[in-house]
Amino acid sequence: MSAPLLEPLAYHRAIVAFLRENEPEIWNWSASQRTHEEHVQETRSQLLRETYRLDAEAHPELHEDCRLVLNTLGLDAPVTLYQAADSSMNAALSYIPGEIHLIFYGPVLEKLSKAERIALLGHELAHYKLWSINDGAYHVATRILDHSLAYQGCAPSHNETARAYRLYTELYADRGAAQAAGSPRPAIATLVKTMTGLSVADPDAYLRQAAELESEAGKSYGETHPEVFLRVQALHKWWQQDTGVESWIDARIRGPLSLNALDLPRQHELTALTRGFLARLAADPAAVGEAVPAQLRRYFPDWRVDELPFDNAALAPDRIDDSVRDYLIALSFDLAMADPDARDALLTAGAHLAQGFGGLNAYRVALKRDLKLGKQAIERLLAPLGEGA
Repeated sequence: MSAPLLEPLAYHRAIVAFLRENEPEIWNWSASQRTHEEHVQETRSQLLRETYRLDAEAHPELHEDCRLVLNTLGLDAPVTLYQAADSSMNAALSYIPGEIHLIFYGPVLEKLSKAERIALLGHELAHYKLWSINDGAYHVATRILDHSLAYQGCAPSHNETARAYRLYTELYADRGAAQAAGSPRPAIATLVKTMTGLSVADPDAYLRQAAELESEAGKSYGETHPEVFLRVQALHKWWQQDTGVESWIDARIRGPLSLNALDLPRQHELTALTRGFLARLAADPAAVGEAVPAQLRRYFPDWRVDELPFDNAALAPDRIDDSVRDYLIALSFDLAMADPDARDALLTAGAHLAQGFGGLNAYRVALKRDLKLGKQAIERLLAPLGEGA
């Protein structure tokens, strides 16, 4: 099996497209900014002050490995390597366009085999590759998101977008590690060693260990890097060219649609879902007269009579969480209460939709809690749904 191509992930492409379309002035301004020579000089000076430079004459094998990885990843830029005083095992790229500065931390170079060292170099140089391709578009997106976090009034959606973008970038770099090494095994072993500090690690054993967590299928809570067990699974699936790897990763990095973790694209997704959901309710025969359309125009002044209803798959139980279910139930109630004459019929229609997205029990509870309906009234409203209600 040939190695898969190293390309930006779907989320990278989505964020670049989103920022270009929705924030063209910010995008154009950020893309036009050039790295100031003062910043470049300060970066070089700081590295020289705080690290030991690993010259090619004293460390020929390391530099030869670096040249090999540059060739594998299709990169051509001068490289300077440094060893930092920090005791933790790690490595990092100090990004300057047209220059590659790699810093190693702790005993990482001593504890890695040659193949693992190549994987480590591949990971860090993949960061440079991502930020250099497509006229630096993916670095422009990184810069915009990082700058947004610097503002005191930063919206939660900006924070969540920046978090997810960072995590996806690490997954891309892991792929660069595997491509450089010609196999995911050295990349996985390197991740385990840097996580544990061990001198010996069995990548196959850790991959089996990570697979034991598959049934939990939880969302990553990482801020800068996904959890290692998620990274090795994502890398293995990509290397095996699993056709479902992108959706698998999305489920692990972003999780289901949630009001509590909306990134920028999902804000738009939730708006479209809201309109589609309301359109489905408004299509019920009970929604006659002017009360319901008037309420819809209060939500969306540009509401159209031919608004498209949502696709049922958009509300599959595994694609939304309880916060979205509760939100949709509240919308159902709000629309039903707009027309006292059609209230009960619209509440039944809302219950039918809730049944489809796994929210019927929550709907029943909300009828009692929010609308103060008694048991008999609730049973009468839910009776048309059948015994399953």
